[in-house]
Amino acid sequence: MKHPTRVKVFARAISLSRDFTSRAALLCVAFALTVVAASAQQASSNMGPAFLSGTPGTYAIRGAHVYPVSAPDIENGTVVIANGKIAAVGASVSVPSGARVIDGRGLSVYPGMIDLGTSMGLIEITEQGATGWVDTQEVGELNPNARAFYGINPHSAHVAVTRVNGVTTVLSSPQGGLVSGQAALVNLLGATAPEMAVERTAALVVNYPRSGGGFGGGFFVVQQQPGAAADAATQRDRQVEQIRKLLRDAEAYGRALDAANADARLPRPDRDVVLESLVPYVRGLRPVVFRADREADIRAAIRFAEEMKLKPVILGANDAWKMAAFLKEHNVPVVIAGVLDLPNREDDAYDLMYENASKLQAAGVQFAISTGDTAANVRDLPYHAGMASAFGLPRDAALRAVTLTPAQIIGAGSQLGSLDVGKIANVVVTDGDLLEARTNIRHLFINGRDVPLVSKHTELYNQFKDRK
Repeated sequence: MKHPTRVKVFARAISLSRDFTSRAALLCVAFALTVVAASAQQASSNMGPAFLSGTPGTYAIRGAHVYPVSAPDIENGTVVIANGKIAAVGASVSVPSGARVIDGRGLSVYPGMIDLGTSMGLIEITEQGATGWVDTQEVGELNPNARAFYGINPHSAHVAVTRVNGVTTVLSSPQGGLVSGQAALVNLLGATAPEMAVERTAALVVNYPRSGGGFGGGFFVVQQQPGAAADAATQRDRQVEQIRKLLRDAEAYGRALDAANADARLPRPDRDVVLESLVPYVRGLRPVVFRADREADIRAAIRFAEEMKLKPVILGANDAWKMAAFLKEHNVPVVIAGVLDLPNREDDAYDLMYENASKLQAAGVQFAISTGDTAANVRDLPYHAGMASAFGLPRDAALRAVTLTPAQIIGAGSQLGSLDVGKIANVVVTDGDLLEARTNIRHLFINGRDVPLVSKHTELYNQFKDRK
């Protein structure tokens, strides 16, 4: 069967050859070959294998150290996977007839890790002349109806690179504007976006307007012009009012729909896809992720969410350690996305960001750890948690911060994040501590399927390892 994209590109090259010199036509064909080859090579680790279709098999990982996360560790335990779910976990579990048995002696079994701060599948690498796409944002400031789900490329080179390091699920979020759109919770396996989806519209993403201040990025102080702070505050207030008006309109739209549904005599409002997309969020049925780092912005975002009766989650939260008591009092979960970042201020301690998580844990704040990376470095999630663990966060809390807690924060705690019977079988088998950089992944299961440990990185390693 011919590749439709390849046919179109070659047809275009032939058409051009009739109008230009043969040299120009050859260059066009050469470029077409480069694009097709690059596309095929980038997708090579995600396409074709039988594990992308059909019924998941039955597996038993026996004799391993099992870390359920939701329960105490099991020193010599067995995990059974069947029909895409976790079928049994325990020290005395019988192996089903016909199951493929994996010898777990000397190995450890964990639930797959979850990163809530990505744009996975919406951005791609540039390779061999083929420009990588960026599909992270829409035009305009207010795009609540934009859904990341429809832009996700399941064959992105980033997908396989990330999952082979034990990250099995991500929240892929749009970016840009004030209201970026709706994020999708996806497992990192599937030939299509629907096969990957755990929740297509998992959260609304809002870039909360920053308050005016004298600091820019990094260590440098910005010299403000007279009146600049007042102008910044005015602009921030105007942007917040834009978001407030949009949410109030959505609330009124939802009430009008309810009234029309309850009484056929009442006029039904004209359909508005923008306001319709916001109804579950203004009713507090789904979380609203506010991107905010500084203390003033986090406080303002939480107060705004309470005013509008939203269900807030703070993403970024570099200054969360300063206001742990406030976060605990208001019961707002936090997704820390800067564990490995440098401190924002030149007089901050070098380990300030490393200790952010441990200070939140001590205060009883619900938090998850994220890389905060769009795609390429999401694979480093275990090392973010490992660094937090090295600077005061208990090891079990660090593991929970990249497994069960992010699942609970995003509303998928009944499906993901721990090795509990009935949950989706996203399972990672390692030869050491999952959060340790020297550990290797030995087996990987997503949706109960045994996933080959192949990625762009392993392909390049195998290609060049024997060169002298």
